[in-house]
Amino acid sequence: MRPSKRAADELRPVTLERGVSKHAEGSCLVKFGDTHVLCTASLEERIPPWLRGQQRGWVTAEYGMLPRSTGDRMRREASTGKQSGRTQEIQRLIGRSLRAVVDLEALGEVQITVDCDVIQADGGTRTAAITGAWVALRDCIEWMRARDMVKKNPLKDHIAAISCGIHEGTAVLDLDYAEDSTAETDANFVMTGSGGIVEIQGTAEGAPFSEEEFAKLMGLAKTGIGRLVELQKLSIL
Repeated sequence: MRPSKRAADELRPVTLERGVSKHAEGSCLVKFGDTHVLCTASLEERIPPWLRGQQRGWVTAEYGMLPRSTGDRMRREASTGKQSGRTQEIQRLIGRSLRAVVDLEALGEVQITVDCDVIQADGGTRTAAITGAWVALRDCIEWMRARDMVKKNPLKDHIAAISCGIHEGTAVLDLDYAEDSTAETDANFVMTGSGGIVEIQGTAEGAPFSEEEFAKLMGLAKTGIGRLVELQKLSIL
């Protein structure tokens, strides 16, 4: 039995609340159970210097955990003068994931930055961030379309992410902290709405996992991401 009493293929309760930031062109408060992430998309009519002259835009992301998003207060990374390796890894993952479903040429010479701030952490912050970031990005692009800033929709597909793992010998979906901290194997899957694989991160915490176990995790991920994409669609109706 899972610590949360959920079935092996059961997501935590997931909500996607749009328009939570007054000033951002797009925003979404995403909740995967007790993991809550605020995602805001900001449009800037500029591009990185290395993109000048290429007639395309850019989508990037920043990620951070608020000081009391966990049990003990953590110091703000700004106070140390540098970001941790974990933070850099996650925000690059979010950026790569979003760019996988954006036509950067159709976007035009602008940059959209999606900030993902973890308000409360209980496992799966990066997967929740990616799922909510898509909603914020989509609303930012719709803001642009309403003002005739793009000729065609640059957004090609949905993107969502979910964690899976082997916990007490069983493949399970959407790990919370209690499971993630004791799992024999944990993995993160990023996929498009049409089923394309963008990224898979998998690690054995003890004994190596088998190809058969990986196939079970992959099956769970497909199921979970399918449900998340449906929730994204419902959120924008």
